[in-house]
Amino acid sequence: MAVILITGAHGQLGNELKVVSKNFYGYDFIFTDTESLDITNIDQTSDFIKKSSPDWIINCAAYNMVDKAESETDKAFLINGTAVNNITESIKGSKCRFVHVSSDYVYDGKSNVPYNEYSVTNPLSAYGRSKLAGEKYALQHPGSMIIRTSWLYSSFGNNFVKTMMKYGRDRGELNVVFDQTGNHQGWNFKIR
Repeated sequence: MAVILITGAHGQLGNELKVVSKNFYGYDFIFTDTESLDITNIDQTSDFIKKSSPDWIINCAAYNMVDKAESETDKAFLINGTAVNNITESIKGSKCRFVHVSSDYVYDGKSNVPYNEYSVTNPLSAYGRSKLAGEKYALQHPGSMIIRTSWLYSSFGNNFVKTMMKYGRDRGELNVVFDQTGNHQGWNFKIR
C-alpha cells in the first residue's frame, strides 16, 4: 500500500484532498498540519518522515497572505522556502516523490501570453520570492514536481469565488478588478 503524506491538510487544497482521498483505495493517506507536523522544524520533519516512510509527499502547506508577506517576509520565507528545504533534506536519497504546490507570483505578470514551465521567473513581491525559493528547494530532490497555480478556491476556507458569491447576494452591485485572467479546468475566464 502506497503511503501519501499531505502537509497543510487544514487549508483549502488539503481539505479538498481529504474529500477526494476517500475515492482512492489501496493508499494510506497521512494528513498533517502544523499541530501534527511542523515542517519548519527540520528535526521534527525528518523524524516524522522517517517514521511514516511515505512514497509520496504533497506539500499543500503555505504562507499565502500575499500582501502581509511584505511585512512578514521572514515568516513567508520560513514556511514557503525553509520548510520545503526541510522536506527535501528529509527525503534525500529516497525514492519518495514530492509534489510541491507553488504560485504564479513567481512571475512578474507582464507577459501577454500564458506562462508555462519554461517561462522566466521574476517575482515582484516578497510572497513571490518566497514561493520561488521553495521551488528551488523542491527541485533539489530528483523525484519532485512543481505545480504552479494562480487561484485556489474550494468549499473550504475563504477565497475570491466565495467572497464574490456572498457580495452578490448581499449587494446590488459589485466593484471588482477587471484586469486579471485565470483558468479553471481548461476553461479561461476573465474577471470583468
